[in-house]
Amino acid sequence: MKKMTLNVQGMSCGHCVQSIEGNVSELTGVDHVKVHLSEGNVDVTFDPDKVDLNEITEVIEEQGYDVA
Repeated sequence: MKKMTLNVQGMSCGHCVQSIEGNVSELTGVDHVKVHLSEGNVDVTFDPDKVDLNEITEVIEEQGYDVA
């Protein structure tokens, strides 16, 4: 498993948290996802053999957020 912290801009409320955590956790290979709204980042633990960071980033960006 690989753990990454992504800087995500545009998150402002509980809906943002639910949206990102819900959609990213549905990806095959994602073990854990936790949004830290006040810090503006997202912790993701995933299996790089099953899902790559680009896929995770795309899911977040498709919801209207910017991953730095």
